[in-house]
Amino acid sequence: MSASPEFIEYVKELLIPLGELKEGKFFGGFAFKSGSKQFAMIMGNTLYFCVNSKTRPKYEALAMEPFSYSTKKGIVNVKKYYSAPEELFENNEQFIEWASEAIESAYNACS
Repeated sequence: MSASPEFIEYVKELLIPLGELKEGKFFGGFAFKSGSKQFAMIMGNTLYFCVNSKTRPKYEALAMEPFSYSTKKGIVNVKKYYSAPEELFENNEQFIEWASEAIESAYNACS
């Protein structure tokens, strides 16, 4: 599922307070990097943040789903990226807090 151009632009605007970030397309999705580390991605109209063992429980407690994709052998869950809660999009301060945690997670767990 390709990343929605409108949603990408919306998320870019929300991330402005974090300063200069790198971004780019990949496999139908869109990636956000801080330095050399990818901390977020968009697939379709879903934003996924990088998590680590410290932050994953917070996402799971809110019933957020890991990024997943289908293969001939079944569904693959990528547990280093979880969907961002909808309520973050209504609270810029909280959105930046979670994005900052995702950056920290990227440097501690994600490739």
